[in-house]
Amino acid sequence: MVVDVKEVTKNYVLKSGVVKALRGINLQVKRGEYISIMGPSGSGKTTLFNMIGGLDRPTSGSVLIDGMDLAKMSDRQLAWVRSRKIGYIFQTFNLIPVLSAQDNVALPMIFLGIKKDERIKRAAELLEIVGLGDRLTHRPHELSGGQQQRVAIARALANNPSIILADEPTGNLDLATGLSIVQILYRLKVERNTTVICATHDLKMVDVSDKLAWLRDGVIERMEERTTVTLSAGELEL
Repeated sequence: MVVDVKEVTKNYVLKSGVVKALRGINLQVKRGEYISIMGPSGSGKTTLFNMIGGLDRPTSGSVLIDGMDLAKMSDRQLAWVRSRKIGYIFQTFNLIPVLSAQDNVALPMIFLGIKKDERIKRAAELLEIVGLGDRLTHRPHELSGGQQQRVAIARALANNPSIILADEPTGNLDLATGLSIVQILYRLKVERNTTVICATHDLKMVDVSDKLAWLRDGVIERMEERTTVTLSAGELEL
């Protein structure tokens, strides 16, 4: 398993009491699978996403990436895993406003010690893959929302990660643009054997997912293969 989540809980201590965001999550993901974590707002999707990505630590349980237990790692070790194993795509893009599309994509490569000429070349190649070969010098404010998300996808691929984590990647996009982003993510799975894990409530993800994990109140209620997915009226109103 490229991702193996075992009995993960996450509690947040607030003045008003303890919030149990995750309650004993188990999730296994094979290399090259496309998994969508579905659920309404507040269900724990982003919290689980952060556990898998090493952005936060579980209260109990373990998260294994290629057999490495993130919960037992130092901050330095976690940074190493994040920079080499995982590519992140965020709902809000998180591009650096003063950098061009090409420089935004090239930035993560600095942390691997890749030389400048190679960074620039590879960034251009990645932007070509996502259909932005003619937007290399454009800054984020000169790009549409869909184009900014494509830059974010290219940036996530910068260090050739084995896992892409996409947190609500279509949440700020219109229907047609969101569909194009879904198709790009699916191509990565098919053409590169990349493992794609999406935290989403976008039902467009159903068609491209191998499996869906239905999350509610910090618990995975069920796991389904795409071919056996059934939707209730409540789930259609995510």
